[in-house]
Amino acid sequence: MRIGVIGSFVWDVIYGRDPRSLPVEEWGGITYALSGLDAALHDDWEIVPVMKIGEDLAARAWQFLGSLDRIAGDASLMEVPVPNNRVELRYYSDERRSEMLSGGVPAWNWLALKPLLESARIDALYINFLSGWELDLETTQLVRQHFTGPIYCDLHMLAWAVQPSGLRTLRPIPNVREWCACFDLLQVNEDEMTMLAPDPMALAATALHAGVRCLVVTLGKRGAVYFAAPDFDRIGDLRRERPLGASVGPIRTALVPTQLASTDGGDPTGCGDVWGATYFSRLLGGDNLGDAILAAHRAAARNVGHRGATGLANHLRGKISLT
Repeated sequence: MRIGVIGSFVWDVIYGRDPRSLPVEEWGGITYALSGLDAALHDDWEIVPVMKIGEDLAARAWQFLGSLDRIAGDASLMEVPVPNNRVELRYYSDERRSEMLSGGVPAWNWLALKPLLESARIDALYINFLSGWELDLETTQLVRQHFTGPIYCDLHMLAWAVQPSGLRTLRPIPNVREWCACFDLLQVNEDEMTMLAPDPMALAATALHAGVRCLVVTLGKRGAVYFAAPDFDRIGDLRRERPLGASVGPIRTALVPTQLASTDGGDPTGCGDVWGATYFSRLLGGDNLGDAILAAHRAAARNVGHRGATGLANHLRGKISLT
């Protein structure tokens, strides 16, 4: 079984994570999700990256992929002649930070993406908007039309604009229903949710009517709230046909708290990415919704005890001790 991954490699320079230390430079972006997938997928799954990489960081990106256990033997990256995405992160608290972006790998268009998806022979697709422009709406709609397997999306940086200075700031997302119709499973955090709808129930109503089977709003240390269609509890339920525009029925919702009490002294970078990758992996492995969310909570909590994405997959497996 093969899972395709669309996202962006990002090189991070992190300030304030360790107040008494110098800035830290390391991989960010999709590397956290790749690590989460590598650790949580069952043995019969392999990862197929469908991604571009700036020529300045191509060798390092290949080195990172080589450190993972579940990367497909025929995996490839499309090297492009532009500076890769780089982000300067400044932490003000465990869950609040600013981001300054430089560089920028261009978006996919359907003409280039279609043959790659076909040759990838994937059974599931994980999309994480880490630049915010990996795919535009039209291309994403074409992905949905041509791929019938489960599609998971973390909208993430789609809700963040880039100012002329490079500073990323929240922005409303237009065409919310059209975006939602492209995905089976959708993840946002609290800040991103406010750019989609006035409250979580309003977003859930829109998303589930458009075809999303489960929306999750992550809440950091407090856990996550899910909003699920009444006919969804496992990944196999996605195969049930629902006529377009049909009544969804009563939405199931619950707050699933995390056991993580504090991130003091840890590194919260990438927790949402590890969370989503683990949650989707466990669903693909046959877990029900509740068990998959609890597994994602545990993985995100474990991520806090590790610095950066290098070696993270093994750390999530429990092969190295907490730092």
